[in-house]
Amino acid sequence: MLDNPRHTSRIDESSLRYEGWRIVAVCFLLATFGWGLGFYGQSVYVAELQRARGWPASLISSGTTFFYLFGALLVVFVGEAVRKYGPRLCLIAGTLAMAAAAVAIGAVREPWQLYLADAVLAFGWAGTSLAMITNTISLWFDQKRGMAISLALNGASFGGIVGVPLLVTMISHIGFGNAMFATSAAMLVLLLPVILLVVGRPPDLHGCHGAAKAKPQSSAEIRSRALRDIGFLTVTIAFALVLFAQVGFIVHLISFLDPIIGRERAAVAVAVLTAMAVIGRVLFSMVIDRLNQRLASALSFLSQAVALCVVINLHNDYVLITACAVFGFSVGNLITMPSLIVQREFDSASFGVLISLNTAINQVTYAFGPGVVGALRDFSGGYALPFYLCIALEVVAAALIMVRGRPKARLS
Repeated sequence: MLDNPRHTSRIDESSLRYEGWRIVAVCFLLATFGWGLGFYGQSVYVAELQRARGWPASLISSGTTFFYLFGALLVVFVGEAVRKYGPRLCLIAGTLAMAAAAVAIGAVREPWQLYLADAVLAFGWAGTSLAMITNTISLWFDQKRGMAISLALNGASFGGIVGVPLLVTMISHIGFGNAMFATSAAMLVLLLPVILLVVGRPPDLHGCHGAAKAKPQSSAEIRSRALRDIGFLTVTIAFALVLFAQVGFIVHLISFLDPIIGRERAAVAVAVLTAMAVIGRVLFSMVIDRLNQRLASALSFLSQAVALCVVINLHNDYVLITACAVFGFSVGNLITMPSLIVQREFDSASFGVLISLNTAINQVTYAFGPGVVGALRDFSGGYALPFYLCIALEVVAAALIMVRGRPKARLS
């Protein structure tokens, strides 16, 4: 797939005419639907199915947990799929799976059907979210990879800010099933032609930047070595801990703020957090490829810990909203940083497999974040204990991420 006959020694990734930026636009659109239906949409599904079917929240939420865990298992193999079948076929498969899942969720009538729909949704999530996007963009970008990934992943925030309210509005007008069918149709109409027209054969970046590195013997061997490599483990465990804390905090944020500052200002705080995630990602995208990315990650972790400490101890309306803004500034970048550290520190031939493994481990871990925070809240009678746990995880992760391990030659 990478044996491109085109002359690649003159590739200028910073040029607006470079075809890679069209791939970024495709991935932005993919992320909009992937996160809108696969991540943020979960809150909509829980509410609608509970209202329409009268099922207990625990039953529906267990389907969400199943979705995350099964999706994490599938994400492990995304890098291999892209390498074997090429980005175009993989993007089409992910789009079709997500569209089918949307229709299936809207048609659920029995609990077993929910689990089946969530299984299909897991395939769609694996084919439209972080691992697929980073693997695809890595085929077109080397020097500007950080900026490209950051810009593409703004689609994730767009899916939450715009996509979910549109879905809720459609549900109120035409019903849950029809709204999911219409969203599925829109996804197919918008994405499939763009993928077919824009996503072609990627350039040979290795030929452009020097002699190609030796390819690993197998994906299984890469994963085996990675799980014994200090540098990879520190990146993976650090981000797993932080995402556990981050997702747990964000899911419970309105429940925490509601009795303190009221539902309306709590909603403002969440909106500010989400907006700052976009701003932070855009600003970081301009310099992210030139930073010490481990140090930048550690400082981001610590900034979230400080913001959490303020949220717990200071209950002034404006101070709380400001703390949420500080927390949100690094939210978007924390899903971008692992791929950039892996790119910089490991052999490029291993990138797809390693970032897929990293993403899968992170997803398994953060799937339990909301449940653990909720359980500790019920046990202690308040959010102080679980949020202090989140602070401790952020601080531990900040120390762990600075442990670099051996140099780049490994895992080749």
